[in-house]
This record gives sequence, structure tokens and C-alpha cells, in this order.
Amino acid sequence: MSREIQVTFDAHDPKALSSFWREVLGYVHPSPPGVDLPEGADPLAAWDEFLARIGVPADQWNTRSAIEDPDGHGPRVFFQQVPEDKVAKNRVHLDIRAAPGLKGDERMAALEAECDRLVALGAKRVRRGEPAPPMDAGLIVMTDPEGNEFCLD
Repeated sequence: MSREIQVTFDAHDPKALSSFWREVLGYVHPSPPGVDLPEGADPLAAWDEFLARIGVPADQWNTRSAIEDPDGHGPRVFFQQVPEDKVAKNRVHLDIRAAPGLKGDERMAALEAECDRLVALGAKRVRRGEPAPPMDAGLIVMTDPEGNEFCLD
């Protein structure tokens, strides 16, 4: 029997980090329970209204956030507020498949274009790994706005 998974990030600012990863992955913020959002409505604002309505103190509104695959295939990604800073390299990281099926210069150009897009969203470029066939097709190592490593490959 298979299991569903959720990927969880510790974060200082769950809303901001979830918004970054929403753009990276093409995911969406889910609506609050029992709330049908009209097209184009801001789900994060709807969450603030929902939390206020059920009596959650405003200082707790940014203690967690989540994003979901709109097609229902990928794992849910959850962000939980923690007080401590990130202090070491991640032992687990996400690989963002930004150039599926591409090879060589075409692949690296696609990775560079995606890298530029993500840097504009707040990511940082760490290093580029050149293709070394047959085992390595090339990649770009990056960090999200809170320093979590991920790879474009």
C-alpha cells in the first residue's frame, strides 16, 4: 500500500516562503475550510479573514501556510514557523525538473532561464554544475529566500 506525503519546511515567515514556492512549483494556496473563493481572489487574505473570524489572535496568523498542486498529483507543501535559524546544509532537498527531456546546451539554457526567473523571486544562485555525460546532465544549485538548498535539473 502506498502513502501520500507532505513536504514540510521550517520557516521564519511561512506566508512569504509559501508564496515563493507557489511560484516555483506552479502550486496554489488552498482556500480556508468551507470558503469558496471567487476567481482571482487572494487566498492568503481569505485565510486572514477566516482566522480572525474564528478568533485566532493576529500574532498567530503567520505561524503556518501551505500550498497544493492544483492538479492533485504532487505532494502538499507545508510551512511551519520556527524561531531558530537554519544552521547547516539540508540533508533532504527538492530537485525542480526545469528541463525535462532536454540535453546539452539547450538543457543548460532552459535551466539558466529558470534560474533567472527564480532569482527575480528572491532565490540565490549557488553554483552551476556542467554536464558530464553519461552520468550528469548538468544542474544549477540554488537557495530559497530563507537559505534552503534546491536544485534545478
